[in-house]
This record gives sequence, structure tokens and C-alpha cells, in this order.
Amino acid sequence: MMVELLYKITPTPIWNIGRDIYHSYLKKKYLNGGRPFNPAETSKAKGRREKEKFFDLFCKGKGIDIGYGGDPIVQDVDVWDFEHGDAQYLSGVENNKYDFVYSSHTLEHLIDPGIALKNWWRILKRNGFLILYIPHRDLYEKKKKLPSRFNPNHFHFFMIDEEELPDTIGLLPLIKRTISDYEIVYIKECKEGNTITDPNLHSDGEYSIEAVIKKIA
Repeated sequence: MMVELLYKITPTPIWNIGRDIYHSYLKKKYLNGGRPFNPAETSKAKGRREKEKFFDLFCKGKGIDIGYGGDPIVQDVDVWDFEHGDAQYLSGVENNKYDFVYSSHTLEHLIDPGIALKNWWRILKRNGFLILYIPHRDLYEKKKKLPSRFNPNHFHFFMIDEEELPDTIGLLPLIKRTISDYEIVYIKECKEGNTITDPNLHSDGEYSIEAVIKKIA
């Protein structure tokens, strides 16, 4: 609630200047010393995923975690965050490099999710898996119009197949209009441990959409 209030009364340029200064400081810090482990949404989903054999099925071989935030999906995965460059483009990452590409709670922070998906797709090998984990609008935001009540750096809301543009993007329609040669392994709501429905309170537990997409010939 406080974040939403500050977002409304503070001019956008001030938000942007402050954010850019802080990001510049963090970029130097993380490039020099790396990120400390910071359990977040990926860690929150680990128990459920272990029960579902998620890691055995989809996280084999060489992978990259985009927007990992100090909470990598598995050990020995390559990581990418803002200190490495723009996650929309992944400049310098070669095509068809990875067996799996994973991203948790990052797509909503990017200006153009379509460009991001195209580049995340291009670095994935054939028969590899693109794994998306993003906040579900009705489980996390609990509202239909921007700005986010809890994070002023969310530029989009997401549902599985429902679209109310420009604020809410349907993940399935986005996939269909952005990439080709794919198979949807599954796409689902993840709300294990989610008990807080009050729109003015931050949700607990999982409050996400999880999608696994296989790259086929």
C-alpha cells in the first residue's frame, strides 16, 4: 500500500533517477564480488518442484537462469541479471547454447516481453526447455490496472490466457505470437501456501504462473 502511494505522488523522473543510481552501484558491487545467496521465489517453489520431479525432467544439461537475483534454480547454472546486461537481448550469448533456459519473476520487469522471449528462445537448443515463472495477476497484484500495488518496477501484469491490454498480457497468446516450433509441456497456476487474499496485503506462498515450453524441430 505504501509503495503504491509513493508511486502515485512521486514524479516518475525521480523514481527513474533514483533507480538508475542504485542500479549503477549494485552493478559494480555484483560484478566485483558476485551476489550473495538470496532465497526468493525460486527457493519458495523448490519443495513442490521436487515432488513433481521438475528438476529431473526439465533441468538437465547446461542451463541459464535469467534474472536469478541470487537465487539460482540449480547449482552450476549460468546466471544473468542486470549487472550482465539487458535481459531482453542477452547480448553476447550465442544461439542454441543451452539445454534449458529458466527465468523467475523477471518478464514483468522488462519493457518488451516479446523481444525477451525471442532472445531467450534463440539461445535454447532444439529439444530444450524454456521455463517461465511469473507473478499471476490475480494471486499477486490482486488488481487489474497498473501500477503494481507492491512493486513499482512491474511494467506488465500476466494471466495464463486472458488479455486486457495494455496492462494485462496473456502468457499463452504472447507465446503464440512471439515464437514458433514449440510444444507447451504445461502451463499452470502455482498457489501452494497462498492464503492471503486481502488486496491490500502482500500475498504469501506461491502466487505465480509456471510454464514449460519445449523447443521442437
